[in-house]
Amino acid sequence: MESGNIYIYIAVMAIVTYIIRALPLTLIRREIKSPYIRSFLYYVPYATLSAMTFPAILHSARSPWAGGVALFTALMLAYYGKSLLTVATGACLAVYIIELAII
Repeated sequence: MESGNIYIYIAVMAIVTYIIRALPLTLIRREIKSPYIRSFLYYVPYATLSAMTFPAILHSARSPWAGGVALFTALMLAYYGKSLLTVATGACLAVYIIELAII
């Protein structure tokens, strides 16, 4: 890859990103009344966050098993209504304990 081409790549990426963000604002000017589209748009941030977070959880530790145990621990703590700090601390402790047991 030539060093001069990187600026072209960055410019194209910036233009495409801007177009993707600006088009909905310019094309949709009135309120969306369709319940199907509204419910779809309501869940898009949650689905996107899940799709980005789930692989990172499994691959953040040295062992995928540690990540899986941390995910299970976090899900159980969240299910029982614990606070975000408790869930995060519990997941970190689960990874720490599993990684100590593996070594």
